[in-house]
Amino acid sequence: MEISVLQKLRYGYRPKLPASLSLDTGDIGVEYGAPTESVSDHEALRELFKNTYGKPLVTFTRGGNAGIGQKLRVGVILSGGQAPGGHNVIAGLFDGLKKGNGESRLYGFLGGPSGLIDNKTVEITADMVDEYRNTGGFDMIGSGRTKIESPEQFAASLETAKKLELSAVVIIGGDDSNTNAALLAEYFLAHGSSIKVIGCPKTIDGDLKNEFIESSFGFDTAVKTYSELIGNIERDANSAKKYWHFIKLMGRSASHIALECALQTQPNICLISEEVEAKKLSLKQIVDSLCDSIARRAAGGENFGVVLIPEGLVEFIPEMKTLIEELNDIMAANDGEFAKVEKESYQEIISWLARKLSGSSESLFLSLPAEIARQLLADRDPHGNVQVSRIETEKLLIGMVEKELAERKQAKTYKGKFSALGHFFGYEGRCAFPSNFDADYCYSLGFSAFVLIASGLTGYLSSVRNLSAPAEQWIAGGAPLTMMMNMEHRHGSQKPVIRKALVELEGAPFKSFTQNRDAWALKTSYLFPGAIQYFGPPEIADITTKTLKLEH
Repeated sequence: MEISVLQKLRYGYRPKLPASLSLDTGDIGVEYGAPTESVSDHEALRELFKNTYGKPLVTFTRGGNAGIGQKLRVGVILSGGQAPGGHNVIAGLFDGLKKGNGESRLYGFLGGPSGLIDNKTVEITADMVDEYRNTGGFDMIGSGRTKIESPEQFAASLETAKKLELSAVVIIGGDDSNTNAALLAEYFLAHGSSIKVIGCPKTIDGDLKNEFIESSFGFDTAVKTYSELIGNIERDANSAKKYWHFIKLMGRSASHIALECALQTQPNICLISEEVEAKKLSLKQIVDSLCDSIARRAAGGENFGVVLIPEGLVEFIPEMKTLIEELNDIMAANDGEFAKVEKESYQEIISWLARKLSGSSESLFLSLPAEIARQLLADRDPHGNVQVSRIETEKLLIGMVEKELAERKQAKTYKGKFSALGHFFGYEGRCAFPSNFDADYCYSLGFSAFVLIASGLTGYLSSVRNLSAPAEQWIAGGAPLTMMMNMEHRHGSQKPVIRKALVELEGAPFKSFTQNRDAWALKTSYLFPGAIQYFGPPEIADITTKTLKLEH
């Protein structure tokens, strides 16, 4: 197979490890902290996780570990959407296992969690790992979005793990996937099995984070990829001086990507979903604010600009959020009935919904362009939610801005020119070549997962902290999955889930943004980050995100 020069060079990159993981494996000790509590709903979660709730935090340090050299058999799953660095988690896990005991074996479950349920595996060998080191994508073993939730699925998962004589299962995924990891760890123990379950924090959205998970892997690479593209568009906008570019960015439940890209590129406008929700801004208020900024720039002779829009914005607009929640519940409770109505005319669908939506939600739904309304009714994701990535929010805003500016022009309160282009940057960042930071971080997460398993721990998320420092100063260990959980309304009932981390409006990254955004809105202040750098001095090649630096 022919490969690019960059790919060949990346194969040879040797990821950096924290000092505690660079020791001889026999010298890696485990330091235990105090017992932990969930973020809320303590009693409900303690009852659901009788065997795994309240475990202590652990940190790896110099010491001894009697179990580190044991022969292990481990299965690994890539779960959910792709994120740069997944292959390096597997590489770090593989190298750790072999360093601990050369006879240890690693199996990959094919196609995500369904591979565990259906016992579809491949043994991961040294040659196989070497073909994927430091590369993007999840194509080594594939991924999937199957959710392990029925009694039959849990039973089949345990049966597969027993047949393979596994010591542990490692689930590489986001908040939902690692909620599954917590449930699986509890199920195994409740059914008398000693098979361990460990999670690794993955999602480019950046919403799987807390004090002990400072960043989910893939975020660093994705925002750098998007920021390069945004910078290119900003350069084009400032050259042509005739287009407003509305750019939607991935980030279903949180605006971390949009905020980081704004800090890196300084666009004219960046909407932050969490601020929209906090201020209870209506769709009309958002459109009016956009038009005000466009008019101010036009008054200065600049009929161009760049607007960043988080993918999940519509769910944070109060009246839209209510509508979507009602639609989710209606679909969950009436999926068979809706499937029949869906085959009828669009008007039949509207009539059916009118009988089930509240009055305000019905009025809002009817006011939306038919194209957007249809997108709200499209196929749900595996968790029963609207697939907001299919809602073309950028086009919705462009259309509403055009209409409002036309009315202002007719009223002679606006004299500028407005021509807009819409973009969606999503898949472009999910499988990019991992940055040096993500290559190092992911490898460390995989190696940490091995140490957690060898130390006899289960129900933990691999943790690497102090990430704004050089890699050798990172702090490796593990955090109990239950400490990150709460109960939420999902698919018509209360479910235990890992709480998503939203943009903190009192946090340093958002405050830095608000201190500058008024100036960026009026004066063209674009920054052009350029491509990810893999070679050169650390201040260029190993640089991390502005978000991480500001948070530290």
